[in-house]
Amino acid sequence: MVVTEFNDSSVYMACKSSADPNASQLDQLDAMLQCIGEANANSLDTFFLVYASSLVFLMQAGFAMLCAGCVQLKNVQNSMLKNLLDACCAALGFYSVGYAFAYGGMDFSDPQKTFIGTENFFLMGVDNLMFWMFQFAFAASSATIVAGTLAERCQMAAYLCYSLALTGFVYPVVAHSIWSPQGFLSAKAVDPLWGVGVIDFAGSSVVHLTGGSTALIATYLLGPRRGRFYDHRGIPLAEPVEFPGHSAALQMLGAFILWFGWYGFNTGSALSITGPNREFVVSLVAVNTTLAAASAGVTTLIANFYLVERITGEGSFTLSATMNGCLGGLVSITGSCGVVEPWAAVIIGFVAGLSYLVTSKLLVRLRIDDAVDAIPVHMTNGIWGTFAVGLFASPPRIEYAYGQSNDVGVFMGGNGTLLLCQIISILFVLGWVACLMVPFFCLLNYMGRLRSESVDEVEGLDYRYHGSRKQDTMTVEETPTMHILHPYGEGNRQLLQNIKRYEERRLRESGQVPLSNNNTATEGD
Repeated sequence: MVVTEFNDSSVYMACKSSADPNASQLDQLDAMLQCIGEANANSLDTFFLVYASSLVFLMQAGFAMLCAGCVQLKNVQNSMLKNLLDACCAALGFYSVGYAFAYGGMDFSDPQKTFIGTENFFLMGVDNLMFWMFQFAFAASSATIVAGTLAERCQMAAYLCYSLALTGFVYPVVAHSIWSPQGFLSAKAVDPLWGVGVIDFAGSSVVHLTGGSTALIATYLLGPRRGRFYDHRGIPLAEPVEFPGHSAALQMLGAFILWFGWYGFNTGSALSITGPNREFVVSLVAVNTTLAAASAGVTTLIANFYLVERITGEGSFTLSATMNGCLGGLVSITGSCGVVEPWAAVIIGFVAGLSYLVTSKLLVRLRIDDAVDAIPVHMTNGIWGTFAVGLFASPPRIEYAYGQSNDVGVFMGGNGTLLLCQIISILFVLGWVACLMVPFFCLLNYMGRLRSESVDEVEGLDYRYHGSRKQDTMTVEETPTMHILHPYGEGNRQLLQNIKRYEERRLRESGQVPLSNNNTATEGD
């Protein structure tokens, strides 16, 4: 007995009224108890998804703070607005067509495989609206990965188009293939690939590899920021110029919010806490998420210290590298968090920290400008996280999470079928994203809609696109009133010089001519 709507004052009364009056009292009591249990379970699962969706959506704030802290002050508003538009465009795109392409016509008893969903456009016929909310938050997370990579040089129109395209079509096809029971790679299909299918518990490949590979394509075609790798004549620089972010505090706060949100990202992917063994699955996911992030952070800190010491002769404990190492660990455990043992999560995080560091240095060598290191965090560790499932997936953990364990990780006694499925999923995501996003960004670039003008980039995108006054986007060193608070201030003499320079610049921009030292007006004038 399933009661989907309660018009009476309580669940008990609704279940009592729905019982068969012709049945025996014992049968009526049994039916009532089943009805009440199902109603309470549905309520608990709905609340669980509300909680998880809220945490995942909070990650948008984490991405926004991280990106804002990594860019120069003159581009903060532009970076923040792009993160906001990711959420807005993802909501509209996923509502109109994205959900239908990803999960339309989903039926766990239907053995038919499809490449893309064809039902439930504009949420027509969708009963479980909370499931849409949770999946929308995932789509928005995949889209916002690219925001930081393209920071300080991408046009607003191009970003709007990209965000809609990714959440409306590119991401949904990947989600359908791996997570829908009608997907050709899905482990939840009636007849999964080679009897095993692809295991991606919370989205190492679906979310992070999709967003990270898109970021690589976009930033390669967009080109580096002015002065990063080439001078104003286009001649390569001997050493890349660092563009430090304006706020380490914002970066750190953003990273902690992302880590916090990841508990909803990963645990919510269980989708239920009332089914058999779900409490064990959710608990394991939370523990593995914590251990992988911690392991990756410490590994990156130590490895980066050793690397800097070998190059410069004196090591340094770098905040940004450690912070991104933690995020890389979170990405790497996302695909396997529900199917590996805690000790394996530590190893996965260890490799993730090294993978992030190597890829970050490699991008600089290749002169690919990633403003927030989103590519090594999300793409590289999305690949590693998907691959790691085929190495460390544990038989009892897969049984709890998926109800079957036809094959397990190679290091846990598997025959390699699961590992091969994981490799195929990696190749599929990379190929699908490349086939669509390369022509997409090439077309935008050909139309002149991808990159901002050089003068806009130099002056700051906040001034060009958002109407900010130039003095509002000056750096701490350029603003005289903030010079007093600068920890390395040079005293009153330097302060007065900065004030004079600032006033002369303000007069010139307002059309007035600053007075020279020789004809300065006196008080009597």
